[in-house]
Amino acid sequence: MTFKPANNIQDLQYFGEFGGVNPSISDSSTYTFLSAKTMFDTFEGNADGCYLYSRHSSPSNLYLGEALAAMEGTETANVTASGMGAITSVLLQLCGSEDHIVSSRTIYGGTYAFMKNFMPRFNISTSFIDITDLNAVEAAITKHTKVIYCESVSNPLLEVADIKCLSKLAKKHNLKLVVDNTFSPLSIAPKTLGADVVIHSLTKFINGSSDTVGGVVCGTQDFINDLRNVNNGAAMLLGPTMDSLRSASILKNLRTLHIRMQQHSKNAFLLAKKFEADGLKIVYPGLESHPSHELFKSMMNETYGFGGMLTIDVGNLDTANALMELMQHKNLGYLAVSLGFYKTLFSAPGTSTSSEIPIEEQQKMGLSDGLIRFSIGLDADIERTYSIMRKCMEELGVLQPSMV
Repeated sequence: MTFKPANNIQDLQYFGEFGGVNPSISDSSTYTFLSAKTMFDTFEGNADGCYLYSRHSSPSNLYLGEALAAMEGTETANVTASGMGAITSVLLQLCGSEDHIVSSRTIYGGTYAFMKNFMPRFNISTSFIDITDLNAVEAAITKHTKVIYCESVSNPLLEVADIKCLSKLAKKHNLKLVVDNTFSPLSIAPKTLGADVVIHSLTKFINGSSDTVGGVVCGTQDFINDLRNVNNGAAMLLGPTMDSLRSASILKNLRTLHIRMQQHSKNAFLLAKKFEADGLKIVYPGLESHPSHELFKSMMNETYGFGGMLTIDVGNLDTANALMELMQHKNLGYLAVSLGFYKTLFSAPGTSTSSEIPIEEQQKMGLSDGLIRFSIGLDADIERTYSIMRKCMEELGVLQPSMV
């Protein structure tokens, strides 16, 4: 049976307290009990439907978590105040002193910095590996390894992880496979491919309006219970709690994710094909020139395409900066980090979202200073967008004027 994530979201029906079509927002930090015993039982985790304190859980957060778990096909989920709140909680829950992580070398800069610079304080080490080289991944596993960590589609180089094969490796060595699926919601469903834990930054495509920061951990009921445990749960004790008003806002936006992802992908695919034909050095998983094009096709939900992210290498940072400034001036989008907005966003990741990665490491992984990362927007007339973008490139000598 084909996995239908948008159907799973649609089939969740919540009513507000007074019959509203949106669930009521629980605007309380603490909750009352009719009996002291019920409070005790709730502390012990034995009182279904009862709420104790909003750092632990709230109705609004549970509504959103349930919808995201349905989207990813996991038993349940826990929402957090940011994507990094989700990532750090998961890694600290799964790893302790002397443990080891095998991670993709191309990941979000904040994740890289946490593993490289912060986790060694707890005597937790990480090996950063080319995740597309399965032999290298297995060779990096030691007796201390607890986690294989990757992104479905990596930030910013758009490398594609073979989640099925990584899952087999994880099971072979009794490890947990943790997958950040931020770049490819709906297009790829890591749980169905064998991932143990799926993470999203809700800030990006899922919310889609660049007005909210949030994260989610999707996994088994046992693992989410561990995260929320009042005695030793990372999500409980570190306090990365999402505000109920934000949860309610994201839940409303989630309802249109399937429509937005189709348009993001459609627009990115058209631009990628045209700019590749123009001779630009472009990376997009939907192009046959992408080294993992067939792998992505084998994993994807075709309805939602190859995603809204692409990169173009214009040779050097000065040209990249000049082009981005000109495109912003021409109202093509914003020179800004993040992704998933209705307008196109563009940035040079080597000096922004991946700046935490040392220059020598950037060079090894192929992240040049002329690389521009694009999050393609929801433009209604993408042919017009292409025409204006091309004129910007012609003005700066990135492309020669068209003879047509």
